[in-house]
Amino acid sequence: MINDGKEDAPGAENSRAADSSRSVASNESLPVGLDEDLLHLKDRLTGLPSNLDIISIVGMGGIGKTTLARNLYNDRLIEERFDTRAWVVVSQNYHVQELLTILVNSTRQDGGEVHKKSIEELAVRLHKNLKGRRYLIVMDDAWDVKAWDGVKRYFPDDNNSSRIILTTRQSEVAIYPNPQSPIHQMTLLSPKSSWDLLRATIFGQDDCPYALETIGWKIAENCKGLPLAIVVIGGLLSRDKKEEDWKRISRDVKSAIGRNDGDQFMQILSLSYNSLPHHLKACFLHMGLFPEDYEIFVSHLIKLWIAEGFIKPLPVEILEQLAKDCLSDLINRSLIEVRRRKHNGEIKTLIIHDMLRELCLKKAEDEKFLKIVNSDCHVFPQGRNNHRRVSVHNDSLHPITVHDQHHCSLLYFCDGHSNNRLVFFIVSFRMLKVLDALTIKFNEFPLGILELVHLRYLAFCYTSTLWLPASMCKLWNLQTLVVHQRGIGMLGPYNLYLPLNIWTMPKLRHLLFDKGFLPSPFLAKAILKHLVVLENLQTLSGLKNFRCTKAVLEIMPNYL
Repeated sequence: MINDGKEDAPGAENSRAADSSRSVASNESLPVGLDEDLLHLKDRLTGLPSNLDIISIVGMGGIGKTTLARNLYNDRLIEERFDTRAWVVVSQNYHVQELLTILVNSTRQDGGEVHKKSIEELAVRLHKNLKGRRYLIVMDDAWDVKAWDGVKRYFPDDNNSSRIILTTRQSEVAIYPNPQSPIHQMTLLSPKSSWDLLRATIFGQDDCPYALETIGWKIAENCKGLPLAIVVIGGLLSRDKKEEDWKRISRDVKSAIGRNDGDQFMQILSLSYNSLPHHLKACFLHMGLFPEDYEIFVSHLIKLWIAEGFIKPLPVEILEQLAKDCLSDLINRSLIEVRRRKHNGEIKTLIIHDMLRELCLKKAEDEKFLKIVNSDCHVFPQGRNNHRRVSVHNDSLHPITVHDQHHCSLLYFCDGHSNNRLVFFIVSFRMLKVLDALTIKFNEFPLGILELVHLRYLAFCYTSTLWLPASMCKLWNLQTLVVHQRGIGMLGPYNLYLPLNIWTMPKLRHLLFDKGFLPSPFLAKAILKHLVVLENLQTLSGLKNFRCTKAVLEIMPNYL
């Protein structure tokens, strides 16, 4: 498939969930029990007062705060009422600069984007974007009052009925922005609404068989009115609509809710995880590598799953299709959510609910599946460092001390420039299969990476003209190679030059570049006297002056 490659640039496009008019938001129907909340808040958004009003929605995790806010945000009448809208997820590990960047990019009238501006520059731009316009801003999942203090001064009040919606689990955070404005307190569902939601989750518009209705009512009641728990259990019940299976699940839910450790809802969510087959457990736990509230591109995720070896090949079936089937299974079980779809209806991006991510991280820690490195963690304790995957969320690339180099995946979600210490750290992991460093800027190709012969997935970015070495063919297991431009190089005539030896790497499946120059395969045959049929190659992206002739396609029989 020839495309612009941007979808597979996780360091740039994957981000804290933010609204963009250039994507198609997933159709998010209003769950049972939120009708009155929706009508009440619509009135507050469209009625008095005329001055800027902050509407805080507060409630426990999984109760439907974000769902309610999203339905308000996407309502056609609300959309038409406001001149501009923006959605930003705050989360626990927020940064004011990142929040302002998202708000500025979402409210620009020219449709462009800004990157790497100072807080002061962003503040001026945001105020300018909003001045004189009726705006709606959603600040989702705020955890402390400092987040509001960091941005409040940049929202102009032009007495034109602009509104800000803030969602939070914390009552003190809800009250803080405007103590005179009433907060909207979310409540748990009634037993009847709980059953209506469970039934709709399992059967849609169809009726529930009579033999299952009494059991279903009991299960719904034992979920204690928490919508997330009901929906996740509904995903589990929909797998087997047999009376004996429902009775077993009913006993499990009752047992979970009867615990006295304050962890009842997490235990209910665990029931769905425990029912997963082994390969789906791995796929679900892998979601924990991404930061909180991260919007994940499906195309990126699938390549990672395949590189990890989670997807086992079957005769005739393409690995990517098998991975999509696993993804659909997790969605149908309500363990992950569709965030955006393409214009053709295909799933574009995903998110995982905060509470399900908490479950994911808890299970992943129990199984030593992954380790998150953030500002609080720079050293892995000796004797306990047997996590197979490391995800670095630091803002600055502090050196990380480890005592065991048998990790198979290393992912970076922090901006930075490569240095010798970082490269030395990376190449110390001799068993590495996945290196996702697309947020790290390299001035030259780090030759030490060529010693990582087990690599299946390699992603990084460059800031000036870059030649990949002929010895790239040492990475004979490589399936996916992603190389993009970042920073100053985006403004200059900087290109990526690929070696002839690319055509001798038979396991390649996806090649994604910016301004990449790829030599003709027949030149490779003439000079290297060696050329293989790239039976697995499906994607070539971001190439310049490359002619995909019939003869070339014969070398790539599965090219889509």
